[in-house]
Amino acid sequence: MPTVVRIAVVGAGSAQFSLGLIRDLCLTAELGGSTVVFMDVDPDRLATVATLAARYAAEMGSDLRVERTQEREAALAEADFVVNTALAGGHGREEAERALLDQHGYHRGLHPAEGFFHQYDLMREVARDVERLCPDAWLIQSSNPVFDGCTLMTRETGAKVVGLCHGPFGGIRELVETLGLDPGGVAFEAPGVNHCVWLTQFRYHGQDAYPLLDRWIEEESAAYWSRAEPAYGETQLSPAAIDLYRFYGLLPLGDTSRAIWPEAWWYHLDAATKRRWWPPFGGFDSDAGWARYLAKLDGAVAAIKAVAADPTARVTEAFPPQPSGEQIVPLIDAIANDRRTSLLVNVPNRGALAGIPDDVVVEVPAVVDGGGIRPAVVSPVPQRVMLGAVLPQWLAMERRLAGFLSGDPRYLMQVLLAEGRTRSWEQAEASLDAVMRLRGNEAMARHYGVAGGGSA
Repeated sequence: MPTVVRIAVVGAGSAQFSLGLIRDLCLTAELGGSTVVFMDVDPDRLATVATLAARYAAEMGSDLRVERTQEREAALAEADFVVNTALAGGHGREEAERALLDQHGYHRGLHPAEGFFHQYDLMREVARDVERLCPDAWLIQSSNPVFDGCTLMTRETGAKVVGLCHGPFGGIRELVETLGLDPGGVAFEAPGVNHCVWLTQFRYHGQDAYPLLDRWIEEESAAYWSRAEPAYGETQLSPAAIDLYRFYGLLPLGDTSRAIWPEAWWYHLDAATKRRWWPPFGGFDSDAGWARYLAKLDGAVAAIKAVAADPTARVTEAFPPQPSGEQIVPLIDAIANDRRTSLLVNVPNRGALAGIPDDVVVEVPAVVDGGGIRPAVVSPVPQRVMLGAVLPQWLAMERRLAGFLSGDPRYLMQVLLAEGRTRSWEQAEASLDAVMRLRGNEAMARHYGVAGGGSA
């Protein structure tokens, strides 16, 4: 018998994400009859998503119920699971900040103020609402920053928080496909913190598979990197990832090679440097790479709008009923139906990963079933990787959170001064001040005691 649950999706205006969720739910018969409540502040996008989702379920012969609301409280009322995929301010605000930071010498890279204030504030408010309105629900955090946000929410509220990220699974998928391995014969372990996970175990039919990677590097990597069209995110087997593998002795998985800050600043010095390490375009964090990403998003939105505008079009033809590969629905199914499943999750450490405090959220494998989420105690990460990558990530996160919680921008300055692209105190101070004064960041400016926010 199917288990009926109520799933609230906060920030549901992303049609691609929401349709992927509906698709996975329709393919999971054990959750039949459940209700999905889409919530977004944009009424037009919300209406489009909800309508398409209802059409998709009908075409699939599913008895899923689809509701929509612009009120978060209404969405969360009596929810069993809450999925937060919201990006505060959207890509427009993010783009404005990135363009501004380019002028200060931080070429398309992360910055301690970039988006974090807005996301922190939103994540904490959602978690507080969950704690108040549906305290037994699981809050599944999907939007970034998962590491910072999940740590903040678990410390500041009593909500049951779990973060999920598709990067490591996309990375291992590309690795397995590129090496020509049978996925059924692969076993791996990749602990760390979100966007900083390392392949501590990689086995194929019971044997160490790292020699297979070494052979690929020696014999095939040059041809792979010379392709006109890069593979998954240009990231997993990029020259940057292999360079880190050679240095640390472990392969970084998923987005790790491009996302560890401030440690790997040398890969991001300028456009030419980016193209060297993420050929041919410079990777996701380059002008060309980001433009390709936005173009892909625009194309997906256009396709969705075309289907939405044509009531005779079949949504399932535009979005074939195939599993998305995301972990959200498998996690819901495992908990709701007591179906024992192994997933890679972001949860408070509680002794799973040696060398990290218990209240810091780590990304580790876990057993998920009707009893909840039980992270596994994983193999220790080697000291060189811990000292060079994982612990600096943790320290930078703690500084960012300390700045947010205290309103003291000096913590953010500490992060910037540890950044290799920072050439002077004045550069760091000017960039931080510029972000605070950007239009749309008035609340941030007040929070950090900067006068005159919103002047640019």
